[in-house]
Amino acid sequence: QASKCDSHGTHMAGVLSGRDAGVATGANVRSLRVLNCQGKGTVSGTLIGLEFIKATLEAQPYAPLVVLLPFAGAYSRVLNAGCRRMAQMGVVVVAAAGNYKDDACLYSPASEPEVITVGATNSEDQPASIGTLGTNFGRCVDLFAPGDDIIGASSDCSTCFTAQSGTSQAAAHVAGITAMLLSAEPQLSLAELRQRLLHFATKNVMDTAWFPEEQRLQTPNSVAGLPTQLGADKQLYCRSVWSARSGLTWHATAVARCASAEEMLSCSSFSHSGRRLGEHMEDKDGQKQCVAHNAFRGWGVYAIARCCMWPRAECWINASSPVAEGAGCSPRDHVLTGCSFHSPAVALGDSGRPVAGLGSGPSHCASRMEVMAHALCCPAADLECRVKERRVKEHTSLGSAGKVMVSCDDGWTLTGCNAHSQNPGTMGAYAVDDTCVAASIPGSSTAVVIAICCRSR
Repeated sequence: QASKCDSHGTHMAGVLSGRDAGVATGANVRSLRVLNCQGKGTVSGTLIGLEFIKATLEAQPYAPLVVLLPFAGAYSRVLNAGCRRMAQMGVVVVAAAGNYKDDACLYSPASEPEVITVGATNSEDQPASIGTLGTNFGRCVDLFAPGDDIIGASSDCSTCFTAQSGTSQAAAHVAGITAMLLSAEPQLSLAELRQRLLHFATKNVMDTAWFPEEQRLQTPNSVAGLPTQLGADKQLYCRSVWSARSGLTWHATAVARCASAEEMLSCSSFSHSGRRLGEHMEDKDGQKQCVAHNAFRGWGVYAIARCCMWPRAECWINASSPVAEGAGCSPRDHVLTGCSFHSPAVALGDSGRPVAGLGSGPSHCASRMEVMAHALCCPAADLECRVKERRVKEHTSLGSAGKVMVSCDDGWTLTGCNAHSQNPGTMGAYAVDDTCVAASIPGSSTAVVIAICCRSR
Protein backbone atom coordinates (compact mmCIF):
# COMPACT_ATOMS: atom_id res chain seq x y z
CA GLN A 1 0.00 0.00 0.00
CA ALA A 2 2.97 2.33 0.59
CA SER A 3 3.49 2.87 -3.13
CA LYS A 4 0.00 4.40 -3.39
CA CYS A 5 0.62 6.77 -0.45
CA ASP A 6 2.44 10.10 -0.14
CA SER A 7 5.54 8.70 1.66
CA HIS A 8 4.71 10.65 4.85
CA GLY A 9 5.72 7.84 7.23
CA THR A 10 8.84 6.93 5.25
CA HIS A 11 9.85 10.59 5.14
CA MET A 12 9.40 10.87 8.93
CA ALA A 13 11.63 7.85 9.53
CA GLY A 14 14.22 9.27 7.12
CA VAL A 15 14.35 12.71 8.76
CA LEU A 16 14.54 11.13 12.20
CA SER A 17 17.20 8.50 11.56
CA GLY A 18 18.07 8.15 7.85
CA ARG A 19 21.66 7.22 6.95
CA ASP A 20 22.13 10.08 4.44
CA ALA A 21 19.66 12.73 5.60
CA GLY A 22 18.71 11.85 9.17
CA VAL A 23 19.27 13.58 12.51
CA ALA A 24 19.89 10.57 14.79
CA THR A 25 21.57 8.25 12.29
CA GLY A 26 21.22 4.65 13.36
CA ALA A 27 18.39 5.16 15.86
CA ASN A 28 16.14 2.10 16.09
CA VAL A 29 12.81 3.09 14.48
CA ARG A 30 9.49 1.24 14.61
CA SER A 31 6.56 2.35 12.50
CA LEU A 32 2.93 2.28 13.58
CA ARG A 33 0.26 3.32 11.12
CA VAL A 34 -2.82 5.24 12.35
CA LEU A 35 -3.65 7.35 9.25
CA ASN A 36 -4.88 6.34 5.80
CA CYS A 37 -3.30 7.22 2.43
CA GLN A 38 -4.97 10.64 2.44
CA GLY A 39 -3.47 11.44 5.86
CA LYS A 40 -6.84 11.08 7.59
CA GLY A 41 -7.47 9.15 10.79
CA THR A 42 -9.56 9.03 13.96
CA VAL A 43 -8.94 9.73 17.63
CA SER A 44 -9.94 6.14 18.44
CA GLY A 45 -7.45 4.80 15.87
CA THR A 46 -4.66 6.89 17.40
CA LEU A 47 -5.60 5.74 20.92
CA ILE A 48 -5.44 2.10 19.75
CA GLY A 49 -1.92 2.86 18.47
CA LEU A 50 -0.89 4.39 21.82
CA GLU A 51 -2.45 1.42 23.63
CA PHE A 52 -0.38 -0.94 21.46
CA ILE A 53 2.83 0.91 22.42
CA LYS A 54 1.79 0.81 26.09
CA ALA A 55 1.13 -2.95 25.96
CA THR A 56 4.45 -3.55 24.16
CA LEU A 57 6.29 -1.54 26.82
CA GLU A 58 4.62 -3.41 29.67
CA ALA A 59 5.51 -6.78 28.07
CA GLN A 60 9.20 -5.92 27.58
CA PRO A 61 10.26 -2.52 28.90
CA TYR A 62 13.12 -1.05 26.96
CA ALA A 63 14.12 2.48 27.77
CA PRO A 64 14.40 5.13 26.64
CA LEU A 65 11.51 5.51 24.21
CA VAL A 66 10.55 8.48 22.01
CA VAL A 67 7.11 8.49 20.36
CA LEU A 68 6.72 10.83 17.38
CA LEU A 69 3.15 11.92 16.58
CA PRO A 70 3.50 13.78 13.24
CA PHE A 71 -0.12 14.91 12.90
CA ALA A 72 -2.61 17.39 14.37
CA GLY A 73 -6.38 17.23 14.63
CA ALA A 74 -9.09 19.18 16.43
CA TYR A 75 -8.70 19.52 20.22
CA SER A 76 -9.47 16.21 21.94
CA ARG A 77 -9.46 15.84 25.71
CA VAL A 78 -9.36 12.04 25.29
CA LEU A 79 -6.34 12.05 22.94
CA ASN A 80 -4.50 14.49 25.23
CA ALA A 81 -5.20 12.22 28.21
CA GLY A 82 -3.82 9.23 26.26
CA CYS A 83 -0.60 11.15 25.52
CA ARG A 84 -0.37 12.23 29.17
CA ARG A 85 -0.59 8.58 30.27
CA MET A 86 2.28 7.73 27.93
CA ALA A 87 4.37 10.55 29.42
CA GLN A 88 3.61 9.29 32.94
CA MET A 89 5.06 5.91 31.88
CA GLY A 90 8.34 7.64 31.04
CA VAL A 91 7.77 7.84 27.27
CA VAL A 92 8.90 11.09 25.57
CA VAL A 93 6.10 12.18 23.22
CA VAL A 94 6.99 14.67 20.46
CA ALA A 95 4.12 16.14 18.41
CA ALA A 96 3.61 18.40 15.40
CA ALA A 97 2.08 21.80 16.25
CA GLY A 98 -0.13 21.71 13.12
CA ASN A 99 -0.07 23.50 9.77
CA TYR A 100 -3.11 25.78 10.16
CA LYS A 101 -1.45 29.15 10.98
CA ASP A 102 -3.48 29.07 14.18
CA ASP A 103 -3.16 28.73 17.96
CA ALA A 104 -1.69 25.25 18.64
CA CYS A 105 -3.78 25.08 21.85
CA LEU A 106 -6.84 24.44 19.63
CA TYR A 107 -5.37 21.16 18.33
CA SER A 108 -4.42 17.73 19.66
CA PRO A 109 -2.05 16.23 20.59
CA ALA A 110 -0.23 19.61 20.29
CA SER A 111 -2.19 21.16 23.19
CA GLU A 112 -1.18 18.55 25.80
CA PRO A 113 1.35 20.14 28.23
CA GLU A 114 3.18 16.84 28.83
CA VAL A 115 3.95 16.56 25.08
CA ILE A 116 6.89 18.36 23.41
CA THR A 117 5.12 20.39 20.69
CA VAL A 118 7.10 21.61 17.68
CA GLY A 119 6.37 24.40 15.19
CA ALA A 120 8.09 24.76 11.81
CA THR A 121 10.64 27.25 10.42
CA ASN A 122 12.02 27.75 6.91
CA SER A 123 15.67 27.80 5.75
CA GLU A 124 16.00 31.40 7.02
CA ASP A 125 14.90 30.36 10.54
CA GLN A 126 11.60 32.22 10.07
CA PRO A 127 8.09 30.82 10.73
CA ALA A 128 7.27 28.48 7.83
CA SER A 129 4.43 29.16 5.41
CA ILE A 130 2.94 25.80 4.41
CA GLY A 131 0.62 25.85 1.39
CA THR A 132 -1.86 28.69 1.84
CA LEU A 133 -1.42 28.61 5.63
CA GLY A 134 1.61 28.00 7.86
CA THR A 135 2.94 26.70 11.15
CA ASN A 136 0.81 26.89 14.27
CA PHE A 137 2.08 29.03 17.17
CA GLY A 138 1.25 30.18 20.71
CA ARG A 139 1.91 29.11 24.30
CA CYS A 140 1.31 25.40 23.57
CA VAL A 141 4.35 25.30 21.24
CA ASP A 142 7.61 24.41 23.06
CA LEU A 143 10.03 25.28 20.26
CA PHE A 144 10.40 25.42 16.47
CA ALA A 145 12.55 23.35 14.09
CA PRO A 146 13.25 23.16 10.33
CA GLY A 147 10.08 22.13 8.48
CA ASP A 148 10.17 23.71 5.03
CA ASP A 149 11.33 21.76 1.95
CA ILE A 150 13.02 19.05 4.01
CA ILE A 151 14.83 16.31 2.06
CA GLY A 152 14.20 12.78 3.30
CA ALA A 153 13.62 9.19 2.22
CA SER A 154 10.83 8.34 -0.24
CA SER A 155 8.92 5.07 -0.47
CA ASP A 156 9.18 5.17 -4.29
CA CYS A 157 12.41 3.13 -4.22
CA SER A 158 15.17 2.09 -1.79
CA THR A 159 17.45 4.96 -2.87
CA CYS A 160 14.77 7.62 -3.58
CA PHE A 161 14.51 10.98 -1.84
CA THR A 162 11.71 13.51 -1.71
CA ALA A 163 11.15 16.98 -0.21
CA GLN A 164 8.21 17.61 2.13
CA SER A 165 7.14 20.52 4.35
CA GLY A 166 5.23 20.86 7.59
CA THR A 167 5.36 20.73 11.36
CA SER A 168 5.59 16.91 11.02
CA GLN A 169 9.09 17.35 9.56
CA ALA A 170 9.94 19.83 12.34
CA ALA A 171 8.75 17.37 15.00
CA ALA A 172 10.87 14.61 13.40
CA HIS A 173 13.97 16.83 13.74
CA VAL A 174 13.26 17.33 17.45
CA ALA A 175 12.55 13.61 17.96
CA GLY A 176 15.98 12.94 16.42
CA ILE A 177 17.74 15.43 18.71
CA THR A 178 15.85 13.90 21.67
CA ALA A 179 17.13 10.44 20.68
CA MET A 180 20.70 11.83 20.60
CA LEU A 181 20.31 13.35 24.09
CA LEU A 182 18.85 10.09 25.43
CA SER A 183 21.63 7.98 23.94
CA ALA A 184 24.13 10.05 25.95
CA GLU A 185 21.98 10.24 29.12
CA PRO A 186 19.36 7.45 29.09
CA GLN A 187 18.06 8.46 32.54
CA LEU A 188 16.85 11.93 31.44
CA SER A 189 13.19 12.61 32.21
CA LEU A 190 10.74 14.30 29.83
CA ALA A 191 11.00 17.56 31.80
CA GLU A 192 14.81 17.47 31.71
CA LEU A 193 14.78 16.76 27.97
CA ARG A 194 12.46 19.68 27.26
CA GLN A 195 14.71 22.03 29.25
CA ARG A 196 17.81 20.67 27.44
CA LEU A 197 16.16 21.19 24.02
CA LEU A 198 15.34 24.81 24.95
CA HIS A 199 18.84 25.37 26.35
CA PHE A 200 20.53 24.26 23.11
CA ALA A 201 18.03 26.10 20.86
CA THR A 202 18.94 29.25 18.94
CA LYS A 203 17.12 32.18 20.56
CA ASN A 204 15.41 35.28 19.12
CA VAL A 205 16.04 34.63 15.41
CA MET A 206 12.41 34.56 14.26
CA ASP A 207 10.64 37.79 13.27
CA THR A 208 7.61 37.59 15.55
CA ALA A 209 5.67 40.05 13.33
CA TRP A 210 4.61 36.90 11.38
CA PHE A 211 2.48 35.85 14.38
CA PRO A 212 -0.78 37.60 15.39
CA GLU A 213 -0.06 40.41 17.84
CA GLU A 214 -1.86 38.76 20.77
CA GLN A 215 0.28 35.59 20.33
CA ARG A 216 3.76 37.13 20.05
CA LEU A 217 4.75 37.17 23.73
CA GLN A 218 3.57 33.62 24.45
CA THR A 219 5.16 32.03 21.36
CA PRO A 220 8.70 30.84 22.16
CA ASN A 221 11.33 32.43 19.88
CA SER A 222 13.51 29.30 19.93
CA VAL A 223 14.67 27.18 16.99
CA ALA A 224 15.96 23.69 17.84
CA GLY A 225 19.69 23.09 17.51
CA LEU A 226 22.03 20.14 17.96
CA PRO A 227 23.45 19.86 21.48
CA THR A 228 26.88 21.44 21.84
CA GLN A 229 27.75 18.88 24.50
CA LEU A 230 26.37 15.51 25.49
CA GLY A 231 26.54 14.16 29.02
CA ALA A 232 25.55 15.08 32.53
CA ASP A 233 25.70 18.61 33.83
CA LYS A 234 24.34 20.17 37.00
CA GLN A 235 23.13 23.45 35.54
CA LEU A 236 19.89 25.06 36.69
CA TYR A 237 17.49 25.18 33.70
CA CYS A 238 14.32 27.31 33.67
CA ARG A 239 11.55 28.15 31.19
CA SER A 240 8.44 30.33 31.25
CA VAL A 241 4.95 28.81 31.04
CA TRP A 242 2.10 31.20 30.11
CA SER A 243 -1.53 30.64 31.01
CA ALA A 244 -4.44 31.27 28.68
CA ARG A 245 -5.84 34.79 29.06
CA SER A 246 -8.34 35.25 31.89
CA GLY A 247 -11.91 36.42 31.41
CA LEU A 248 -12.65 40.17 31.29
CA THR A 249 -14.68 40.40 34.50
CA TRP A 250 -13.33 42.01 37.66
CA HIS A 251 -11.32 39.45 39.70
CA ALA A 252 -11.27 36.95 36.79
CA THR A 253 -8.20 34.70 37.19
CA ALA A 254 -5.70 32.93 34.95
CA VAL A 255 -3.63 29.97 36.17
CA ALA A 256 -0.21 28.76 34.97
CA ARG A 257 1.33 25.46 36.13
CA CYS A 258 4.62 23.72 35.51
CA ALA A 259 4.96 20.22 34.06
CA SER A 260 4.75 17.43 36.64
CA ALA A 261 8.50 17.04 37.33
CA GLU A 262 9.37 20.76 37.28
CA GLU A 263 9.67 23.10 40.26
CA MET A 264 7.95 26.51 40.08
CA LEU A 265 10.45 29.09 41.37
CA SER A 266 8.46 32.30 40.75
CA CYS A 267 5.27 33.78 39.31
CA SER A 268 4.44 37.02 37.48
CA SER A 269 1.47 38.48 35.60
CA PHE A 270 0.87 40.53 32.46
CA SER A 271 -2.02 42.57 31.07
CA HIS A 272 -2.05 44.54 27.80
CA SER A 273 -4.35 47.13 29.43
CA GLY A 274 -2.11 47.55 32.49
CA ARG A 275 -5.16 46.93 34.68
CA ARG A 276 -4.36 43.91 36.84
CA LEU A 277 -4.55 43.07 40.54
CA GLY A 278 -1.21 41.25 40.39
CA GLU A 279 -0.62 37.58 41.08
CA HIS A 280 -0.11 35.08 43.87
CA MET A 281 1.56 31.69 44.29
CA GLU A 282 -0.24 28.79 45.95
CA ASP A 283 0.00 25.05 46.54
CA LYS A 284 -2.90 23.10 45.09
CA ASP A 285 -3.20 19.29 45.02
CA GLY A 286 0.51 18.93 45.77
CA GLN A 287 1.61 21.23 42.95
CA LYS A 288 2.51 24.92 43.00
CA GLN A 289 0.60 27.21 40.68
CA CYS A 290 0.70 30.86 39.61
CA VAL A 291 -2.63 32.73 39.71
CA ALA A 292 -3.06 36.16 38.07
CA HIS A 293 -5.98 38.52 38.79
CA ASN A 294 -7.78 40.85 36.37
CA ALA A 295 -8.73 44.37 37.57
CA PHE A 296 -11.93 46.37 37.03
CA ARG A 297 -12.12 47.38 33.35
CA GLY A 298 -9.11 45.20 32.56
CA TRP A 299 -8.77 43.40 29.22
CA GLY A 300 -7.86 40.09 30.79
CA VAL A 301 -4.63 38.98 32.41
CA TYR A 302 -1.98 36.27 31.88
CA ALA A 303 -0.19 34.28 34.59
CA ILE A 304 3.45 33.35 33.90
CA ALA A 305 5.08 30.55 35.92
CA ARG A 306 8.87 30.22 35.97
CA CYS A 307 9.41 26.46 35.76
CA CYS A 308 12.80 25.00 36.58
CA MET A 309 14.58 21.67 36.62
CA TRP A 310 16.02 21.22 40.06
CA PRO A 311 16.37 17.86 41.81
CA ARG A 312 13.01 18.22 43.56
CA ALA A 313 14.21 20.93 45.93
CA GLU A 314 12.03 21.30 49.01
CA CYS A 315 10.91 24.82 48.15
CA TRP A 316 7.89 26.40 49.75
CA ILE A 317 5.71 29.51 49.58
CA ASN A 318 5.64 32.01 52.47
CA ALA A 319 2.78 34.52 52.53
CA SER A 320 2.74 37.93 54.19
CA SER A 321 0.48 38.35 57.19
CA PRO A 322 -2.13 41.16 57.32
CA VAL A 323 -0.01 43.03 59.90
CA ALA A 324 3.37 42.71 58.17
CA GLU A 325 4.82 44.45 55.16
CA GLY A 326 5.95 41.76 52.75
CA ALA A 327 7.04 38.15 53.02
CA GLY A 328 10.46 36.57 53.32
CA CYS A 329 12.70 33.54 53.67
CA SER A 330 14.93 32.54 56.55
CA PRO A 331 18.25 34.00 55.34
CA ARG A 332 20.31 31.48 57.29
CA ASP A 333 19.19 28.37 55.44
CA HIS A 334 16.90 29.46 52.61
CA VAL A 335 17.22 31.68 49.55
CA LEU A 336 14.49 33.66 47.79
CA THR A 337 13.92 32.63 44.13
CA GLY A 338 10.80 34.70 43.37
CA CYS A 339 8.18 37.15 44.66
CA SER A 340 4.54 37.66 43.78
CA PHE A 341 2.30 40.60 44.76
CA HIS A 342 -1.51 40.69 44.83
CA SER A 343 -3.61 43.77 45.55
CA PRO A 344 -7.15 42.54 46.35
CA ALA A 345 -8.91 45.84 45.71
CA VAL A 346 -7.16 48.30 43.39
CA ALA A 347 -5.04 47.95 40.24
CA LEU A 348 -1.39 47.49 41.13
CA GLY A 349 0.89 50.49 41.05
CA ASP A 350 3.75 50.47 43.54
CA SER A 351 3.28 46.80 44.38
CA GLY A 352 6.53 45.59 45.87
CA ARG A 353 9.97 44.29 45.13
CA PRO A 354 12.53 41.66 46.13
CA VAL A 355 15.24 43.03 48.45
CA ALA A 356 18.58 41.63 49.55
CA GLY A 357 18.98 40.25 53.04
CA LEU A 358 21.98 40.40 55.37
CA GLY A 359 24.08 38.39 52.90
CA SER A 360 24.30 39.23 49.22
CA GLY A 361 21.32 37.05 48.24
CA PRO A 362 17.63 38.09 48.18
CA SER A 363 15.58 37.10 51.21
CA HIS A 364 12.51 39.38 51.39
CA CYS A 365 9.60 40.48 49.18
CA ALA A 366 8.89 44.04 50.39
CA SER A 367 5.39 45.41 49.85
CA ARG A 368 2.89 47.87 51.23
CA MET A 369 0.55 46.69 54.00
CA GLU A 370 -2.51 46.35 51.72
CA VAL A 371 -0.62 44.29 49.12
CA MET A 372 -0.39 40.53 49.72
CA ALA A 373 3.15 39.28 49.10
CA HIS A 374 4.28 35.69 48.55
CA ALA A 375 7.91 34.57 48.71
CA LEU A 376 9.23 31.34 47.19
CA CYS A 377 12.00 29.96 49.40
CA CYS A 378 14.46 27.17 48.45
CA PRO A 379 17.28 25.54 50.48
CA ALA A 380 20.41 27.70 50.40
CA ALA A 381 22.65 24.61 50.45
CA ASP A 382 21.84 23.96 46.78
CA LEU A 383 21.29 27.41 45.31
CA GLU A 384 23.04 30.75 45.28
CA CYS A 385 20.93 33.74 44.20
CA ARG A 386 21.31 37.48 43.78
CA VAL A 387 19.18 40.46 42.78
CA LYS A 388 19.98 42.38 39.61
CA GLU A 389 18.01 45.48 38.66
CA ARG A 390 17.85 48.19 36.05
CA ARG A 391 16.53 51.59 37.00
CA VAL A 392 15.00 53.99 34.48
CA LYS A 393 15.38 57.68 35.26
CA GLU A 394 12.19 59.67 35.75
CA HIS A 395 10.69 61.19 32.59
CA THR A 396 12.74 58.88 30.37
CA SER A 397 10.74 57.99 27.26
CA LEU A 398 10.58 54.22 26.86
CA GLY A 399 9.32 54.40 23.27
CA SER A 400 6.01 52.99 22.09
CA ALA A 401 6.80 49.51 23.43
CA GLY A 402 7.65 50.87 26.90
CA LYS A 403 9.95 47.96 27.75
CA VAL A 404 12.83 47.82 30.22
CA MET A 405 15.06 44.74 30.45
CA VAL A 406 17.74 43.29 32.66
CA SER A 407 19.63 40.05 31.96
CA CYS A 408 21.41 37.61 34.25
CA ASP A 409 25.18 37.28 33.85
CA ASP A 410 26.70 34.24 32.12
CA GLY A 411 26.43 31.13 34.28
CA TRP A 412 23.36 32.48 36.14
CA THR A 413 19.75 31.53 35.42
CA LEU A 414 16.75 33.84 35.77
CA THR A 415 14.30 32.51 38.37
CA GLY A 416 12.33 35.65 39.37
CA CYS A 417 11.16 38.71 37.42
CA ASN A 418 9.35 41.78 38.80
CA ALA A 419 8.47 45.32 37.72
CA HIS A 420 8.41 48.13 40.28
CA SER A 421 6.68 51.43 39.54
CA GLN A 422 5.46 54.43 41.49
CA ASN A 423 2.29 54.74 39.39
CA PRO A 424 -0.26 52.33 37.89
CA GLY A 425 0.21 51.50 34.24
CA THR A 426 2.73 48.68 34.41
CA MET A 427 1.56 45.89 32.09
CA GLY A 428 3.64 43.50 34.17
CA ALA A 429 6.85 41.52 33.96
CA TYR A 430 7.81 38.32 32.16
CA ALA A 431 10.94 36.28 31.50
CA VAL A 432 12.40 35.65 28.05
CA ASP A 433 15.19 33.07 28.48
CA ASP A 434 17.44 34.68 31.13
CA THR A 435 16.18 38.24 30.57
CA CYS A 436 13.52 39.91 32.73
CA VAL A 437 11.25 42.26 30.74
CA ALA A 438 8.95 44.88 32.28
CA ALA A 439 6.43 46.66 30.04
CA SER A 440 4.35 49.81 30.57
CA ILE A 441 1.40 51.28 28.74
CA PRO A 442 2.34 54.41 26.71
CA GLY A 443 2.62 57.53 28.85
CA SER A 444 3.47 55.78 32.12
CA SER A 445 6.89 54.96 33.52
CA THR A 446 8.36 51.70 34.79
CA ALA A 447 10.94 52.85 37.28
CA VAL A 448 12.74 49.56 37.98
CA VAL A 449 12.92 46.07 36.50
CA ILE A 450 14.23 43.48 38.97
CA ALA A 451 15.61 40.02 38.21
CA ILE A 452 16.51 37.26 40.65
CA CYS A 453 19.37 35.26 39.15
CA CYS A 454 20.41 31.90 40.62
CA ARG A 455 22.96 29.16 39.99
CA SER A 456 23.72 25.78 41.52
CA ARG A 457 26.31 25.76 44.26
